[in-house]
Amino acid sequence: MNPSSADFALRTNTPPLQGRGRGWGLPAAQLAELQSRAKYMRSNPTEPEKRLWRALSRSQLGGYKFRRQEVVGSSIADFACPSAALIVEVDGDTHEDVMRDMDGVLASILEILVRAPNPHPNPSPEGEGLEKARAYSLNGRIL
Repeated sequence: MNPSSADFALRTNTPPLQGRGRGWGLPAAQLAELQSRAKYMRSNPTEPEKRLWRALSRSQLGGYKFRRQEVVGSSIADFACPSAALIVEVDGDTHEDVMRDMDGVLASILEILVRAPNPHPNPSPEGEGLEKARAYSLNGRIL
């Protein structure tokens, strides 16, 4: 019986190549735990997350595709737009913004998406050129 690459990774604690940039360099057990938590979070969103997802899903915002509760490295992002390398977190004060001013939140996100430079379509697996993470601040808040 030939062991699969995932079986080999579990035995040797060597992380397998995960593809799509998710979980790069994480042990398989840790990646599985993150994916399990992300699945649970997708099934049990907060009310602000539900409302924002309704506006971001199905490429409704400027044609940009978003994913929710996406594993990114060793974290879980509330919303991620891979084509623009943008992560949107709905925490703390931004919960209030989503609940009270959805149009303003969407306009801010779209403004960032439109002005964001397009990432290289084929980044190297080592992450060369991606050493700095981008975070955009609107009115003193990180989105």
